[in-house]
Amino acid sequence: MVDGPERNLELFTIGAFAARARLSAKALRLYDRLGLLAPAHVDEATGYRYYRAGQVERARLVAMLRQLDMPLARIAEVVEAGDGAGAAELLGAYWADVEARVAGQRTLAEYLRGRLSGRSSEMYGKFTVETVEAPPQVVISEKRHTLADELPAWIGAALGRLEEAARECGGVAGVPYVAYHAEVSMESDGPAEACVPVADEAAARAWAERRGRAWETAVRVEPARRLAYTRITKAQVAHPQILAAFEAVEEWMAERGLTATGPCRELYFADWAAAGPEDPVCDVAFPVS
Repeated sequence: MVDGPERNLELFTIGAFAARARLSAKALRLYDRLGLLAPAHVDEATGYRYYRAGQVERARLVAMLRQLDMPLARIAEVVEAGDGAGAAELLGAYWADVEARVAGQRTLAEYLRGRLSGRSSEMYGKFTVETVEAPPQVVISEKRHTLADELPAWIGAALGRLEEAARECGGVAGVPYVAYHAEVSMESDGPAEACVPVADEAAARAWAERRGRAWETAVRVEPARRLAYTRITKAQVAHPQILAAFEAVEEWMAERGLTATGPCRELYFADWAAAGPEDPVCDVAFPVS
């Protein structure tokens, strides 16, 4: 063996390299197959893999990142970024995503514990449910099949596009809302429909004609409806807190013999960006008869 810069050019068999990296040969073969750590050389005649000493740190980094359950694509980004601040930032961004997901799962687990332990009435009791008569209105809309993790970003973007389009349709003439034609979860993709009431039906139909089928846009006249609703804060809009609000309204409807006559909806009446966590921003509602 040699010392100095040539040391990193020396080739090691997969067994010798695995010992240096404190990994198994099986793990190294897997990393090669996944495109995360290719051998420095593969003998064409024998198929034997050879590695350089300079690959040890990358091998150990890949192993540790896999222990964080990091997706392969993100592992590749981190290891390609090298050892500098860029790699650290990528890792930090991934871990922030993990902590946000775990926080959501923790909240969901608490919600489910409440349901399973028979504390549903306790959870629903914090919601005040009322009815309101909604007048007929012309709405422009955008429909999309989406899973729950993509829903918040899509709602913001879709309502933004529709509110911009409303300028061509006489202006916004009511509270923007999102209607759910089927369940949206991590297994079910709806569809969901973002809707903005507008003042000018003829202009709205002309707008829809120009748009064609882009973004699944449509225009229609919504009939007058009676809505059963509860008002919630910005913090309560987050999943799964919002599930309790929907279920509270459904329970209130069942107690009074009311039937849903259309898709449930979320009406966003406040400036979302300016609202604080405890500010009311949304009505969770069902059309009823």
